[in-house]
Amino acid sequence: MMTNRSRPEDPASLSLVLDLVRNGAALNQPAIVRLSGLGRTVVARRVSELKAVGLLEEGDLGLSTGGRAPRQLIFRGDAGVLLVAELGAHSLSVGLADLTGRLLKEHQEPARVDDPESTLSRMESLFDHLYQSLPVPRPPIWGIGIGVLGPVDAETARPTPLPFLPNWGNYPIRERVGSRYDAPVWVDNEVNLMALGEYRRGTGKGTDELIYIMVGYGIAAGIITGGRLQRGAQGAAGEVGHISVVEDESVTCWCGNTGCLVQLASGAALAHGAAAVASDSTYLKKVIADGQPLDASAVAAGAAAGDPACLDLLIRAGRHIGRMAAMLVTVCNPAEIVIGGTVARAGDPFLAVIRQEVYRRAFPLASRDLSVSLSPLSETAGLVGAAFMVSDELMSARYLPAWIDRGTPAGLQRSVYADSQATGVWTA
Repeated sequence: MMTNRSRPEDPASLSLVLDLVRNGAALNQPAIVRLSGLGRTVVARRVSELKAVGLLEEGDLGLSTGGRAPRQLIFRGDAGVLLVAELGAHSLSVGLADLTGRLLKEHQEPARVDDPESTLSRMESLFDHLYQSLPVPRPPIWGIGIGVLGPVDAETARPTPLPFLPNWGNYPIRERVGSRYDAPVWVDNEVNLMALGEYRRGTGKGTDELIYIMVGYGIAAGIITGGRLQRGAQGAAGEVGHISVVEDESVTCWCGNTGCLVQLASGAALAHGAAAVASDSTYLKKVIADGQPLDASAVAAGAAAGDPACLDLLIRAGRHIGRMAAMLVTVCNPAEIVIGGTVARAGDPFLAVIRQEVYRRAFPLASRDLSVSLSPLSETAGLVGAAFMVSDELMSARYLPAWIDRGTPAGLQRSVYADSQATGVWTA
């Protein structure tokens, strides 16, 4: 792999050519010319640059369209690996992915994530275990992607302070993890990464208009419009759990408002509801007798078993979520809504209630061809999204020039968000 090369004269065209190949849109140089609008000479030069640093390689001869058959181009997804993690409300998920976003290994375990030091230490231990399990010689670690609860400041990559997770507010995740692995780190809201995972590898593949609604301990949405993830001006886009869905001053929320969806339909709300109706539920009584927690999973299982009290809790939650989703449909006009999270494991009965409310309440034209479905990626959507977040950033026109002269971003720590042409973006 070449090093000490001069930086590309046109990073935008270099990134464009690379994207067309790695995303499968173009398999050879003539296809790149046709889809990119670049001239044949420019495309040939960019392909040569990318082959020189080991990002592209030639494959078999493709089909001829009348002249000499072109060589297929292949993105070297095995040139490096990505470490990915999702820090949920009650679980820790980690994975190892290649540069195409494909998960090679993954692990999930229950966890308390209220303390950043212990949580990140455990995450790093799991990272080390997954990486060391790869056969030698191991590919270098090219980058790290981490999903956390709540909004993340785009400039600092630090979580926004939340009342129920006070220790995570402004915690320097990027600096800590980046220095340990000497690799670039990106951090985002976990639901944004779930949406990205579904968009790139799940049911949303093929559409540029998608909303992913995560119904777990809390409720949030990842919004993709025009093929781009919408984070908003302050990184707070998609906090739909704090849309007011009832006029009831007694339904107070930690955000300071009343009537918030999260207080009525989240996993935490279902757990509180289960405690309130347990004495009237044969199923929930058995859960208590077996020493199991009265949580959203218990409600979902009870509903699946036909328990009337659990069904009632789930139906009420589904109606509230459906009304909120109808608002999003009317405002954003997505082609797909994907429902994920622990509460979504309740399956078809829960989905049916949400669908009914969406189709009944949304603007008719906006919902005419709308698909509403459960997440097919289940618990791996966030990890897949984290892998694509890192790969997309590394290969972007903004950051590609910062490392392509070395042939790899491995061994570099990303220190600040800035234009990749500026000094100080990466430190060796």
